[in-house]
Order: sequence, then C-alpha cells, then structure tokens
Amino acid sequence: MDIAGISMAMSNASILSQVGTAVLGKALEADEELGAQMVEMMEAAAMELSVNPNVGANFDMRI
Repeated sequence: MDIAGISMAMSNASILSQVGTAVLGKALEADEELGAQMVEMMEAAAMELSVNPNVGANFDMRI
C-alpha cells in the first residue's frame, strides 16, 4: 500500500474541493448582485409606468 501516494491524492482532492467551493461562492455572490440590480431596474420601470402609463404601450412595426 502506497501511503504517500494516497495521502497526496487525498490532499489534491481536498484542495480541488476547496477551490470548487470558493468558485461557487463567488458565482453565488455575483448572481445575488445581478438579481438585486434586476430588481432595482424593475422597480424603476414600475415607477416610470406609474408616472407615464401610456409609455411603451404601443409600438410601430413594419415587415
């Protein structure tokens, strides 16, 4: 049994797991930030609609 090899493999697996967890954490933070910005944009659009209810109701389209 190669104890040193098993130890290195377990260490590498642990490091890869920690890196994966850190990357996932950063992705979740970015998604939360984007979600908050999206909510702000939707609230701003709702405010514009309450001030000008006819804006954006009709559009001209030619084919």
